[in-house]
Amino acid sequence: MRIGVFDSGLGGLSVLAALRAHLPVATLHYIADSGHAPYGERDDTYIADRSLGIAQRLVDEGAQILVIACNTATAVAIDAIRAAHAAIPVVGIEPGIKPAVAATRNGRIAVMATPATLRSLRFQALVATHAVAAHVHLQACAGLAAAIEDGDMQRSVQMHCAPVRASGADTVVLGCTHYPFALELIRKELGDNVTLIDTADAVARQAARLCDLSQSNQHGRSATLLQTTGQLARLQSFALRALAFPVTATICQ
Repeated sequence: MRIGVFDSGLGGLSVLAALRAHLPVATLHYIADSGHAPYGERDDTYIADRSLGIAQRLVDEGAQILVIACNTATAVAIDAIRAAHAAIPVVGIEPGIKPAVAATRNGRIAVMATPATLRSLRFQALVATHAVAAHVHLQACAGLAAAIEDGDMQRSVQMHCAPVRASGADTVVLGCTHYPFALELIRKELGDNVTLIDTADAVARQAARLCDLSQSNQHGRSATLLQTTGQLARLQSFALRALAFPVTATICQ
């Protein structure tokens, strides 16, 4: 089984790690569109065009299932990707509004996400469906994903966490796949009493349910190919810190 995965950058490696844990013998092909990041601060047409192009490349390379490891690309482009690739499963990732509402003790939740995710109709429908009875603070974290990739995130985390802390939310949704890589800093800013919600594992479980495991490598071997439209050295360095399994990394031509 070959699974195609993509994100606007390197944040989707958090989802890739969860996929490997649930699918130890699948072939994973990940594309980081770092050369065109961040999606979260682009307009919807640009995001959709990039997402459709990368999804097509993954399918052309043999992907039998697509995982959109990017909240922004899911919010903007998943319907178009599903229409273009109706013959294969497409799994997206969305901010965990429903589990956050279930977890909150004081009825106040916050969502940290990119501006594009928060303005999307898909996200607004998610809130309207699952958070009617909750007070929801929306925190647009412009620049945070890029700061995490740069490895200089402390100031950005502090800036975006301050209003979240002031909102009184006791449960905070990490609505971008980059943000788990700043988990400890976010936890430090918000306090140990705040519950943090990340949906990477739920996405991996859904992908595993949809996979035809009979098509997996029969010898129990796995392969992971990482590609980037940006800097190869940055991808390699980030993957070394983020992943606990061997990978092959190349430039996406």
